Amino acid sequence: MSAPRRAVALVALLGTLFLLGGAGSASAHSAVRETTPGEGTVLKSAPKQVTMTFTESVGITDDSLRVLSPENRRVNAGDTEHASGRSDSVRVPLDDGLADGTYTVAWRVVSADSHPISGAFTFSIGKPSETTASVSAEPAVNPASGALYDIARYAAYAAVALLIGAATFVLVCRPASAEPLRGLVRAGWWVLVATTAALLLFRGPYERGTGPSTLLDPELVENTLTSRPGWALLARLALLAGAAVFLVRLGRGAAAETEGPEKEQVRPKPVVLAVGGVLAVGLAGTWAAAEHASAGIQVPLAMTSSMLHLLAMAVWLGGLAALLTTLHRSEALLSAASVARFSRLAFASVAVLVLTGVYQSWRGLGSWDAVFDTSYGRILVVKVCAVVLLLAAAGFSRRWTGRLTDAEEPLRVPVLETVGARAGGSADSGAGASSSSGDAGESTSAAAGDGSDEKPENESEPTSVPGARRGALRRSVLAEVVVGVVVLVITTVLTGTQPGRAEIETAAAEETAAAGQRTASTTLIPFDVGTPGGQGKVQIVLEPGRVGENTVEAVVIGPDGGIATVPEIRLSFTLASQKIGPIDAGLTNKGGYWGTSSLNLPIPGTWTMKVTIRTSDIDQVSESRRVKILR
Repeated sequence: MSAPRRAVALVALLGTLFLLGGAGSASAHSAVRETTPGEGTVLKSAPKQVTMTFTESVGITDDSLRVLSPENRRVNAGDTEHASGRSDSVRVPLDDGLADGTYTVAWRVVSADSHPISGAFTFSIGKPSETTASVSAEPAVNPASGALYDIARYAAYAAVALLIGAATFVLVCRPASAEPLRGLVRAGWWVLVATTAALLLFRGPYERGTGPSTLLDPELVENTLTSRPGWALLARLALLAGAAVFLVRLGRGAAAETEGPEKEQVRPKPVVLAVGGVLAVGLAGTWAAAEHASAGIQVPLAMTSSMLHLLAMAVWLGGLAALLTTLHRSEALLSAASVARFSRLAFASVAVLVLTGVYQSWRGLGSWDAVFDTSYGRILVVKVCAVVLLLAAAGFSRRWTGRLTDAEEPLRVPVLETVGARAGGSADSGAGASSSSGDAGESTSAAAGDGSDEKPENESEPTSVPGARRGALRRSVLAEVVVGVVVLVITTVLTGTQPGRAEIETAAAEETAAAGQRTASTTLIPFDVGTPGGQGKVQIVLEPGRVGENTVEAVVIGPDGGIATVPEIRLSFTLASQKIGPIDAGLTNKGGYWGTSSLNLPIPGTWTMKVTIRTSDIDQVSESRRVKILR
């Protein structure tokens, strides 16, 4: 396959992986650990505020928490703020004198890893009531905005790998000519600038769940520029401006210091390496400051590990792209020493990747159970398998590199200059220059590359190596690049997935809360007995809605919206899957409503609740609803 076709294949593979990686909905990143008031709780008096605690720090806006009355009226008494200086807890004050009824809390925050999450829950004051508050069931992220934002994220990872890796290859491996790699460096820089600008613009619609049409909304742009992810993106642009100046000066210096077309570049000065290293570390820091490493446990160590991981990935994968590009340019001489330097650099990068990867895996998982029981763990297993394949491909590359280093031969295939550029040497020997002519035939044979082991006196090193070695190295490097692209995409997906540690902690917190809180199940059932004035609704409150003893209150609401009295209400529960029931609740008239405090439901499951309302001596109607009973 030719070089252009290989390039097209790589682009197609990368595009396919982009689509596969972004095909699913974004996973929850942070999660709700606790709410006050709790989900479904019934309070005797109105609370002063609503507080939510998450599994990691979250970003907020003024209306991140919206508390809605039963009439769908907002009852916030102020803006949403972090509670007691804690970045993982948010609260909003409430109006005084809230009336009895069921209130809805709609919330939307941004996880520490920069991904938005949203949801809603209810609580009641006095007793549960019917509520007209409507909460959108739309996903936290608009699909179009989310897809565009994710594409920019993938492209930014690829660009930083290309930029840092190719530049490092030029500085450390010192190929004879940097010309074939300048295009890679420029492409990496421009793509990274473009994707960073795109992320700044798409950040607002992505966080707020709006479409791309709000891309230039001044309010969203302002919110982005004043947020932590926005600061990181602005810092990235500033660093890229500095990198542009550095690369221009580096290019001029490299052109001036190269000593001939077939010799290595002069070793760069320590100050050049230092400046380049600072810029690379700064760029890596803009990722660490806006993703998982900036939240959770051991933040300083985690951010350091994340930066080293990204830099090692960039040096390895970007360097592979640089090596592959050079190998495909037959006119560029690449010495075995340069390849050997990259081999050592790649080995060091792999060592850093393994060490930081183990630490980040432990930090993200927290336990062995999370390996296969969480999305983060399963994706991590896939990444590890891909890395093993990458190491296998790297092993083949190192084998061929070792052979070339032992031979101390430059990497360049025979070219047709033996026919043209060297033809001048044959003019002195005549048109019939051959081994049988006896006049200068030997020198002509050597110049023409006829396989003689002798070299011209003015040539200090061989001009070619066997094509098989070059081809084998090229194929193994290409395999590394292909698998490396897969690893890069999986890594990007992994950064957008809730860590297994947080997922397990959230599940445990929900289980503890469910076991410790008394919740209530409210069901509103319309009925019509078929007589004038025989329509209405019956509201049934089941508390706590769990296995064991429950309290039931049934209130009839007449056609005028007021409380109505009826001669009788009967209520029964049946769990057909277990052949249990019907269990009669035994409701009695409590003066304005019907109720009991001794309904016992033996096992969890989805029960069928049947209510019969008798409005006169001969008029009655029965309705059924399904209700979930928790453990």
